[in-house]
Amino acid sequence: MSKGTETRHAILDRAVALSSRLGLCGLTLGRLATNLEMSKSGLFAHFASKKNLQLQVLEWAGERFLDDVVRPAFKAPRGEPRVRQLFENWLRWAEARNIPGGCPWVQYAAEMDDQPGPVRDTLVEQQKGWIGILRECVCRAVAEGHFHKDLDCDQFAYELQSLMLGWHHAARLLDDPGAETRARRGFEALLKNAR
Repeated sequence: MSKGTETRHAILDRAVALSSRLGLCGLTLGRLATNLEMSKSGLFAHFASKKNLQLQVLEWAGERFLDDVVRPAFKAPRGEPRVRQLFENWLRWAEARNIPGGCPWVQYAAEMDDQPGPVRDTLVEQQKGWIGILRECVCRAVAEGHFHKDLDCDQFAYELQSLMLGWHHAARLLDDPGAETRARRGFEALLKNAR
C-alpha cells in the first residue's frame, strides 16, 4: 500500500470517528483539517467538496463494517452460527474501530432521513444492503434446518435491526449498564422463536 493510500485511509478513519459524534452534516473539510492538524487545502485536494467527503466517509465506513462484521461472520458455519456471529461482531465493531460516537449509521440515519440527495441515497442503499445480508443469513438458517420453515426472514431481520438500534440507544444515550444484557436476552428470544 502506498503512503498516499495509507494517508487517505487514516484521514477517512478520523472522518468516520468525527462524524459519529458530529454527523455527516457537521463534518466539514475545515473541522476535519483542524482535527487532523492539516491544512484545509490539503484535504480539499483529497475530497474537493463537503458532499464528496460525506460520500467517501459513507463508502469507507461501509467497507470497514464489511471487514469487521460481515466477512468474519461468513467464516462461521451457515445457519444459526453465522447469524449469531453477525450479532456478536455487530455489538463490538464501533468499539473495536475506536469510533467514539458508536455506530455511525445511527447518527447518519437520524440526520439524513429527511435530506434528499446523493448522500441519503447512498446511506439508504447501504442500509438496504445490510438488511439484505441479515435476511439472507436467516434464510440460510431456515434452509439448514436451524430455524422453522415458516419463519418470516424479513421480519426476523427487521426485529434484529430494531434490537440493535434499541441497544445502541440504551447504551449510548441512556447510559444503561444493563443494555448489553438486555440486547443479548432479546437476541436469544428471537433465536428461540425462530427455532
